Amino acid sequence: MQEIHSFVAVGDSFTEGVGDELPDGSVRGWADFVAAGLATSQGRPVRYANLAIRGRKLAGILHEQLDAAIAMRPDAISINGGGNDILRPRVSIDHVGARLAEAARRIAAQGIRPILLSGGNPSEVMPIGAVMQRRGDALSRAFRAHVGDLDAPYVDNWADPELRSPRFWSVDRLHLNAAGHAHVARNVLRSLGHDAPESWRDLAAATTAEGRRDLRYYREFVLPWLGRRFTGRSSGDGRDPKLGAFTEVAPIG
Repeated sequence: MQEIHSFVAVGDSFTEGVGDELPDGSVRGWADFVAAGLATSQGRPVRYANLAIRGRKLAGILHEQLDAAIAMRPDAISINGGGNDILRPRVSIDHVGARLAEAARRIAAQGIRPILLSGGNPSEVMPIGAVMQRRGDALSRAFRAHVGDLDAPYVDNWADPELRSPRFWSVDRLHLNAAGHAHVARNVLRSLGHDAPESWRDLAAATTAEGRRDLRYYREFVLPWLGRRFTGRSSGDGRDPKLGAFTEVAPIG
């Protein structure tokens, strides 16, 4: 079992927790669950920070977040990225995979445990699913090829067949809902030798991607996304990191 008493997460909307919205308008997500799960399993509080910002491509994650995370000197840093890159028409997926692997090695070289993970696979629920499937598969292959024999857990959520179910995805069909984020957290904790708290077992999502895509879906989610692509804007423009300094997360119960 890997003892982790301080944990920093870097990434984009997946790591920020978009899709798992709370009543006050904030987002939770798998990294929050992991911090609580580690504290519960180890029986002591965990120091946790989350530098993720939605919409960030990999270059932004590495430039804005990675050095800051390393400077905090945590026991572990989770890293995920590239999802926004592979949605662009022109991208070198091999280059994205190589940069992700390089970032993981930088973390390990500082004596910090890298936690490597892929995002879930939304190809069965989103409109351009076939394109996403091909590009996501290519990114997974490229990353594995470049990371080599680095001694670090790799949580392959992309290849998790259960996580492809519509019940784990939010109404925008691109982000996981509460149940999906909890499922990813279970995968991460399992890779570190920890169990998820029992209270997660019956966690239900407020919204899911079940049912047909209709005109309202395209109007509310697809058209704004296309508008940002055409104008070079991002959903994360002007946003600060989710949790830029350590906070103490207590064990559940």
